[in-house]
Amino acid sequence: MESLSPFYSMPTAEVRYSPPWQDLSIIGIAGSSGSGKTSVAMEIVRSLNLPWVVILVMDSFYKTLSSEEHHKAHANEYDFDCPESIDFDLLVQTLLDLKKGKKANIPVYSFADHQRQSHTTTLYSPRVIILEGILALHDPRIVEMLDVKVLELPRCAFALINVDLYVLRDVRERGRDVEGIIKQWFEFVKPSYTKSVEPQRAISDIIIPRGIENKTAIDMVVKHIQRKLQEKSEKHSEELHRLGLIAAEVELPSNVHVLPSTPQLVGMNTILQNPESEQEDFIFYFDRLASILIERALDMTSYVSAHVETPQGNQYLGLHPKGAVSAVAILRGGSCLETALKRSIPDCITGRVLIQTNKSNEEPELHYLKLPSQIEEHSTVILMDSQMSSGSAALMAVRVLLDHGVKEERIVFVTCAAGERGLKRLVAVYSKINVIVGRIEEEREPRWIEKRYFGC
Repeated sequence: MESLSPFYSMPTAEVRYSPPWQDLSIIGIAGSSGSGKTSVAMEIVRSLNLPWVVILVMDSFYKTLSSEEHHKAHANEYDFDCPESIDFDLLVQTLLDLKKGKKANIPVYSFADHQRQSHTTTLYSPRVIILEGILALHDPRIVEMLDVKVLELPRCAFALINVDLYVLRDVRERGRDVEGIIKQWFEFVKPSYTKSVEPQRAISDIIIPRGIENKTAIDMVVKHIQRKLQEKSEKHSEELHRLGLIAAEVELPSNVHVLPSTPQLVGMNTILQNPESEQEDFIFYFDRLASILIERALDMTSYVSAHVETPQGNQYLGLHPKGAVSAVAILRGGSCLETALKRSIPDCITGRVLIQTNKSNEEPELHYLKLPSQIEEHSTVILMDSQMSSGSAALMAVRVLLDHGVKEERIVFVTCAAGERGLKRLVAVYSKINVIVGRIEEEREPRWIEKRYFGC
């Protein structure tokens, strides 16, 4: 399956950014109950040793049972191994959303209660999903999305070792009794193997007998995933470079607001740029500069008219913020601005996003994400970083906010120093955001502000 380009041009010459996790790779691992699918999936994850590889268990997508079905399930008379027990429509939509780079809410299923729970688990930005389930290769819509189709077979036609694994798992992890498990095995699990699992052999790319012991087959899957990730990484880096060349040909637009070069600002920057400045002085003047940037960002916030009565009894026509203002710091540089943020907005809700640039290929990598709840409803979201060079991390951070429902025109990106090409790259993709910049610095200047501020 051909991957999407990280950037693509619209008919109106608009340029859009596609993060590395868009058009993710999906590996399907099917096999009978107790065949060791989970062990194989975990071995693949261990071998890849990457933070953005996720196992998605199809059991989470069991359908919500009716009262009659619920009674049968507790009596071990409900068939959980047939295709009708899985909500394939929801699973397909979830995979499609993840393929587009969107966040997805994964259902939580309780095997003790035989029912979906009211809460869900949020999944966002994986680059590889290992879809593991008895019927992972059953639905044609899912098969079409898979990069690799794996079928795990028991040692022989239907070995008794599967029964042992099946019983151990359900007693230990699902709180079921042995008698009910054995009944379920002979009435539903074993017949399902012949009816639904075995036919998946015909469309499988790799068949793994002996499960986790088959190191050769597992290594084939791992190498295929590594090759796909490398190809996508190279394409992403090439397109980042291409966008920089395109952006270099245009002027900075009006939504980029660079602080004027007043004597006060020049004086503060002189202290900040001087390597001999004491750290206490550096922190003091940086906080002053950051406060000016945050206050400038508040000018971009939406306000509504408000009437107040003054102490003298006069009517004053003023303004109130239209809605909540929150802030997200790009770690760790963005944390330098939090002192100034709290001075300007003491009750500001904050979030964190950790994006690090891979030094070998200059590709931004999302390692951590914690956003304020209901951030999509906030009137303004201030995105903070102390310094911006290439703009790669800022591009990804804005993409993260958009994927979580924040409207582009509500985002204000604040940075103390930025390279001109990085700024142009950012606003070429996101033309509706406002950008507040302390000063334009030399291209590709190393990140030094956070080291001076934190002393390490």
